[in-house]
Amino acid sequence: MKLFPIFTDLAQRRVLVVGGGEVAARKAAALLEAQADVVVGAPALDPDLARLAADGRITHLAGTYDSHWLEQVWLVVAATDDRAVNQQVHDDAVARRLFCNVVDDAALSTFQVPSIVDRSPLIVAISSSGVAPVLARRLRERLESLFDHTLGPLAALAERHRARIRRQRPDLGQRRRFYDWLLDGPVAQALRQQQPAQAEQLLHEALEQPQEARQGSVVLVGAGPGDPGLLTLKALRALNEADVILHDRLVSDAVLSLSRRDAERITVGKQLGEDHQATQSRIHRLMVEHARAGRRVVRLKGGDAFIFGRGGEELEYLREHDVPFEVVPGITAALACAAHAGIPLTHRDHAQSVRLITAHCRADEDSLDWDGLARPAQTLAFYMGVGQLDTLSSRLIAHGRAPDTPFALIENGSRPEQRVVAGRLADLAAVAAAHAVRSPALLVVGEVAGLAGKLRWFGSYAEGLPSGAPA
Repeated sequence: MKLFPIFTDLAQRRVLVVGGGEVAARKAAALLEAQADVVVGAPALDPDLARLAADGRITHLAGTYDSHWLEQVWLVVAATDDRAVNQQVHDDAVARRLFCNVVDDAALSTFQVPSIVDRSPLIVAISSSGVAPVLARRLRERLESLFDHTLGPLAALAERHRARIRRQRPDLGQRRRFYDWLLDGPVAQALRQQQPAQAEQLLHEALEQPQEARQGSVVLVGAGPGDPGLLTLKALRALNEADVILHDRLVSDAVLSLSRRDAERITVGKQLGEDHQATQSRIHRLMVEHARAGRRVVRLKGGDAFIFGRGGEELEYLREHDVPFEVVPGITAALACAAHAGIPLTHRDHAQSVRLITAHCRADEDSLDWDGLARPAQTLAFYMGVGQLDTLSSRLIAHGRAPDTPFALIENGSRPEQRVVAGRLADLAAVAAAHAVRSPALLVVGEVAGLAGKLRWFGSYAEGLPSGAPA
């Protein structure tokens, strides 16, 4: 191990930064976060440092570097663009047995400033020993996505009650189980839901009990349209914390591969022709069964659970059965597919509103507002409409939408196999049949769909009937 990692308490301790430019300003700001007494030595200061000096937050030593600046300091940071000056700062600091960091010069540094994931009081520091700073920054970016911002408040809560926890749980094994419960149970969940008073109350109640019963919960997670890069950070964390994942049929393998390796995965997606209500009842039962067994359940749904996803019904069932739950929204198909097809859903010249519509209904149950849908200057995004394209186009035209209104069918939106098929509304069914468009596909109708040919940037694109195809 080339470097010995330590965390230093610099509160009210004098730290010298040599240099007055942008880099020095960044170092001074980080030191102020640690409550250090920051002294900046330089002939002149950049605007950020000048403001800090004017506000009395730092002390400015005006002039060129002088070794006397090192008196009574604990640490030194050299952040000038003159290597000779940096070398002199290093030499003088070593002579005084002071630790010195020379920015971007590992050879002249006796300590390194790591990349930091800050969840104060929890801090994660990453160092490449100065040989690959880009690697350290990349690791920090990845760790940022894994650690929820409520870890800081959770650590602070545990710190406030540490003495009581030790008294109430004198056995080391008991304390470990308690902290596991604290991290995974309802206290952490309350903090994620921005309910600190409830979190405190739950901790108090738990300490009055002889031991903690593990309480399960359900996280309703929107998986987006399929591209794993479109998962939110909260969705990724939920997948990595799940004991059980109940996932829909259309959730991509790429998304599932990001989940915890030992999590139990159960496919609960509805199949064409089956009793969907019976399948939904099974999903309800599985959520409650696993949560009551103390497991952390992720109910993983394609797109967003609250956009034609029956997420509201599932939460109602959980509430009726007193199962704690959280919701992590996902990027719905209309947003993701349109963006990947180069289609702006709104545009000052073409569309001032967007309507999201499910076409998944029987003809005798059709309750859509066709007169409203046929109005111009709006974008229509039809979900689950591949099997009813002829009906959709004919009804829109019959209620006043122009036959030459552009449309775009986006098949497997955001996935590697995405393709876009575009044309005129009057030709919708024929074009889709000629290109053999299959589900999952989103239909966008409106003037903005005509921009797909010009703004396309992802996947394949075809327009109109193929040559030789019957009109």
